Amino acid sequence: MARSTGRNLFLVVLILLLCGFLGLVFGQKINPASASSSDADIRESMKEFTDVYSVVEQNYADPVNPDKAIYDGAIPGMLHVLDPHSNFFDPKAYGLLKEDQRGNYYGVGMKVGARNNRVIVIAPFAGSPAYKAGIRPGDIIAAVDGKPTDNMNTGDVADLLKGPKGTTVHITMLREDSEKPLDFSVTRAEIPRYSVDLHFMIRPGVGYMHITGFNETTEHEVGNALDEFDQEGGLKGLVLDLRQNPGGLLNEAVGVADKFLHKGALIVSHHGRSSPEKRYVAVHGNGGKDYPIVVLVNRGSASAAEILAGAIQDHDRGLIAGEVTFGKGLVQTVFPLSENTGLALTTAKYYTPSGRLIQRDYSNISLYDYYFDRDTDENGTSNHEVKLTDSGRTVYGGGGITPDVKLTPVKTNAFQDTLLIHYAFFNFAQHYTDTHHVTDAFEVDDQVMQEFRKSLDDQKIQYTPAELVQNADWLKSSIKSEIFVDAFGEEKGLQVRAQSDPQVLKALELMPQAKQLADNARKVMAERTSAHASNQ
Repeated sequence: MARSTGRNLFLVVLILLLCGFLGLVFGQKINPASASSSDADIRESMKEFTDVYSVVEQNYADPVNPDKAIYDGAIPGMLHVLDPHSNFFDPKAYGLLKEDQRGNYYGVGMKVGARNNRVIVIAPFAGSPAYKAGIRPGDIIAAVDGKPTDNMNTGDVADLLKGPKGTTVHITMLREDSEKPLDFSVTRAEIPRYSVDLHFMIRPGVGYMHITGFNETTEHEVGNALDEFDQEGGLKGLVLDLRQNPGGLLNEAVGVADKFLHKGALIVSHHGRSSPEKRYVAVHGNGGKDYPIVVLVNRGSASAAEILAGAIQDHDRGLIAGEVTFGKGLVQTVFPLSENTGLALTTAKYYTPSGRLIQRDYSNISLYDYYFDRDTDENGTSNHEVKLTDSGRTVYGGGGITPDVKLTPVKTNAFQDTLLIHYAFFNFAQHYTDTHHVTDAFEVDDQVMQEFRKSLDDQKIQYTPAELVQNADWLKSSIKSEIFVDAFGEEKGLQVRAQSDPQVLKALELMPQAKQLADNARKVMAERTSAHASNQ
């Protein structure tokens, strides 16, 4: 016990000392007198903490798990007192963070999910080892390397499927049309995590691109997508979808913004209490490709996604449509620590080109309210920090990015929720693709709808004829999307959903307005340049 206590107290002291060191690095210069006073305070605080921990470990009713007490309790508690985004990563979380930032991992390449208390295959990724092995959507993962998956969650199963590149994993599957379990021996490979999970020409000359996050490959992926659009005749407009994009790496957001703005344009700046201001500008620029852009955002668009949306809005490069974004504008620097752990510490704040602070106020509210119980006023602004775009338009800051056009979020009704809860589309698609030859010309006609209704009856899902009529468009889109996932892969299914998404359709309607915005901005800037030249 004494050895365990000593090891963990040493870890606590190390963390506290490191945090004190970081405070000196990013803090203001202090004089020797105040330094000695501060050192004394730190020593006293550390002594009090170690005394408390020692009493807890020796006298608590149950054995104390030191890792849980320190990793899940003391350190996160200390950081959350500072702000909502400073965070500590234990070895597992730190590994996942680095994996997300790399944009790849080693595994078999399939999306898994929970269905009826079992973990099943949602879809193998096209070209992945799982896809090549013949694993199909709907397969139930019964065991991995002989270990039954009963009572495991999706995360547990996903961890078992991952492993070093080139190693083999044995997966036992249960399949609806097979009497016996199916055994697959799959060799793990590098599986890319695409941040641009969907891009295609949604209308002649109009592209659609969805960015899920910003990792080490995002700028490259966006560049490839734009090149493909050029090969298909070039863009006359772009819907850039950043909904539910939680952000990621700053340099990748800057690199993506560079592809849409003019060379030399400011993208974002940040500075802290004593750290100098750092400004990021477009180094290459868009090469004069000033096609109109509509950017879709919602409450789940945060951090790097807000940097990109804010830069496009402040330079009048595109029209922002949707909801007020999350409002995460604190810069975290990740410091690797001992024992494969990491500390994400807030060191500065982000500002858009017009000078808007992106960060939402987090004072005097709980972490739950900060993340889940957000309130905005009727105009969609969480405060009234007013700034101007390049052309003189009013924009608001201090609480995320306020859209130019507010779009009401799409919500499901009770009938739709019932079908989703019972996996009605997933189950129907499995059966349909097993019994029909599906081509890319497939459409949901009356015959398909009749089979779908029979499927609902077989599953004893209650519905009325009126509900089928009232939700006809949604039903057809959902059926087609799920069948395309089964027949052609997840990307094709996502494409079907995007083509019928009400907000994407609204973005297409807004394209002329986005063009007018950009044209007016160029006119205003030209007039200013001319007036300035005349005054010389």
